[in-house]
Amino acid sequence: MTDTLAVAVLGTGIMGAAMARNLVRAGHSVRVWNRTRDKAEPLASDGAEVAESPSEAVRGADAVLTMLYDGGTVLDVMREAAPALRRGAVWVQSTTVGVESVAELAALADKHGVVFYDAPVLGTRQPAEAGRLTVLAAGPVEGRRAVTPVFEAVGSRTVWTGEDAAAGTATRLKLVANSWVVAVTAAVGETLALAKGLGVDPRDFLDLVAGGPLDMDYLRAKADVILEDGFLPPSFAVTTAEKDARLILRAGERHGVRLDVAAANAERFARAAAQGHGEKDMAAAYFASFTDQGPAGADRGRAQP
Repeated sequence: MTDTLAVAVLGTGIMGAAMARNLVRAGHSVRVWNRTRDKAEPLASDGAEVAESPSEAVRGADAVLTMLYDGGTVLDVMREAAPALRRGAVWVQSTTVGVESVAELAALADKHGVVFYDAPVLGTRQPAEAGRLTVLAAGPVEGRRAVTPVFEAVGSRTVWTGEDAAAGTATRLKLVANSWVVAVTAAVGETLALAKGLGVDPRDFLDLVAGGPLDMDYLRAKADVILEDGFLPPSFAVTTAEKDARLILRAGERHGVRLDVAAANAERFARAAAQGHGEKDMAAAYFASFTDQGPAGADRGRAQP
């Protein structure tokens, strides 16, 4: 197999579209599919071919990359697509799914003679568009030559976690990493909301911690989204963050770990979505801090003090 591949990308949302564009830029032949075709159509001007169905998208492909909403969606789509894949093709499964879903997806791949890689990615819209995602990958050594060009097109770093993709070691690491992302995002929002409620300029807090052990780039990034009302377009949507928080919570429960923060954050994202912020950046969970009582609640539609 050469380093130039025929790649099918199933799912062209925030992440999938960016990954597809970078695969085209890397010289690969790319065919894309999305359940809502309007989300896939813009990729035609970038050089990708837009398919009418998952099976059409994967026909003749060397590799298929799935970047869909959740494990159930991936399973449904690949049940349709897998019979059209040639035996020996590779499946790069990059959707964030639950640990239990990985074994089910790997079994589907095995049934159709497809080489399965558990390969979630760490990063949001900006690193995805820049081709600088971190790929967390697990899968057989003998097939890595086929997936390496895909990983190199979409990411700047690949972290191999094992050879048994069905064990979900890459997904397990992704859930651990996402638990930190979700917790920090919620903490930034709550901190700035408390500042607003107490009549403190949130920038005074940011100045207070600047350059010290409490400071971090991610704090600055999410604080800027809140303070500059930069919720659209989202880097990572509130609804997707809620989904991931619940995957994290379920993983903890199944392995005897009580995750109080993850549980609270799942409800926090759900509350923000119910307030109409579901499609905004996950930093919009900030709005879930406010009740309808008091000056903060009365002005909760504005992020700035």
